[in-house]
Amino acid sequence: MSLTIPVILGSVRADRNGLRAARFLVAQIEARGHTAPLVDPAELDLPLLDRMYKEYPKGEAPETLERLAALYRSSDAFIVVSAEYNHSIPPALSNTLDHFLEEYYWRPSAICSYSAGQYGGVRAAMQLRAMMAELGAPSIPSLLPIPRVHKALTETGEPAEEWLPKAARKFLDELTWYAEALRAKRATGTPY
Repeated sequence: MSLTIPVILGSVRADRNGLRAARFLVAQIEARGHTAPLVDPAELDLPLLDRMYKEYPKGEAPETLERLAALYRSSDAFIVVSAEYNHSIPPALSNTLDHFLEEYYWRPSAICSYSAGQYGGVRAAMQLRAMMAELGAPSIPSLLPIPRVHKALTETGEPAEEWLPKAARKFLDELTWYAEALRAKRATGTPY
């Protein structure tokens, strides 16, 4: 069963290392036969949140928001790739996520955090757990933290450390299980 799992990147910095993690995950998902569009806030160039997508009159939302809304509605799950900024998530990630709400409903999310240091951005992941649950896409129990991301992955997203593909396999196995289960339930209806 093929799934659509957007990989939502959180950083817009010029020398961002998160792109390594996002590329790695896109490749891992696609190797399973699934679709993994990269949602990159640096390319989207979204304005600071003034109106959520749903607050625009029908047909009047900016084209970028229309495309994202269509992608999210057709998705089975989401992966969020986040650095840790001041023990929290990057502002570009919050802005990217906050433009939508109902489009996330009844779909699981998975969190990949990273850092240049040894903790792999897990403090940001804790903030994201609460945020994704509030958005209607609760995160799976497992995380994929990547410490020393600049050493763990090449610029093109190739793993440079043995542990990473094995950890990603288990992480994606779990996300796939939740995505398939919730897709089956969505097909029979949702509580509201």
